[in-house]
Amino acid sequence: MAGRYSEHDHEHYERPRRRTRPRTKNRPAHEDAVDAVVITVDRGRFTLLLDDRVVMAMKSRNLGRKGVVVGDRVRVVGDVSGDDGSLARIVEVTERVTTLRRTADDTDPIERVIVANATQLVVVTALADPEPRPRLIDRALVAAYDSGMQPLLCLTKADLRSPDELLSTYRSLGVRYVVTQRGGELDELRALLRGHTSVLVGHSGVGKSTLVNALVPQANREVGHVNAVTGRGRHTSTSAYLLPLPDDAGWIIDTPGIRSFGLAHVRPETLIEAFPDLDEMTEDCPRGCTHGGDEPECGLDVAVLEGHADPERVESFRRLLAARETQP
Repeated sequence: MAGRYSEHDHEHYERPRRRTRPRTKNRPAHEDAVDAVVITVDRGRFTLLLDDRVVMAMKSRNLGRKGVVVGDRVRVVGDVSGDDGSLARIVEVTERVTTLRRTADDTDPIERVIVANATQLVVVTALADPEPRPRLIDRALVAAYDSGMQPLLCLTKADLRSPDELLSTYRSLGVRYVVTQRGGELDELRALLRGHTSVLVGHSGVGKSTLVNALVPQANREVGHVNAVTGRGRHTSTSAYLLPLPDDAGWIIDTPGIRSFGLAHVRPETLIEAFPDLDEMTEDCPRGCTHGGDEPECGLDVAVLEGHADPERVESFRRLLAARETQP
């Protein structure tokens, strides 16, 4: 057996090496890429609006784990004809102007971007059937202020209950509002939506999809009903969807009904910045002051005592601050 092998035989039996090209940091320039906007996302496939046609696309590998969400402005290559069976490729996500984020709950450190590039957050709540949930409204307002979006409170079903009591809670915050009723005119709401990309949020059954169908007749969003036993609505929208308003008046994004709005990502110093008049009164606060009601020597308390701040507005701000830690 020893005579069958020589000291040079290992050279003939070495595993062949892989013939691969050296890695390079140079990436394709994609000079032929075109601009589009993400309308909706479904199981890794992206529906885009490119000019006046709808295009299906997938995410390019070079984007890695970078998320692509509704409202994103993207650059696309490949088959952008929009024909049945065609599939384009998203190669770039342009810089976002705003991001509406949430966490699963207040202990979850992972932020999830819901929509991008919206300029206005429309908090839709019914005055009855189902009952309004002020804590959820507060949390949505916190998310709007944190993301730099303009909040708008849309109260529906005013034919069932007067809005006065609920509005008194938010008057000191200066939140804009619009009141609607079933079958009523929506001219005031249309005027407030004009020129904006508005994302509609609210729990199920408050009438978001009904509003969307009235504002965009061809939307055909499914409308649900409120459970008479639980007082909660049924989820009808299963994913966020971007829709153009008629006459180029703007865009609206319908979102699935939410039952929680985690705010683990929101910092007190970010929230106070959304209220410039109160923010300037906290310049002499001790380091680490959260500006809550239990903080010693908080500048907001000093301002109230000296008559420089509206006590009701300070209390309303602190209610929003507390909403970060209190589940709806």
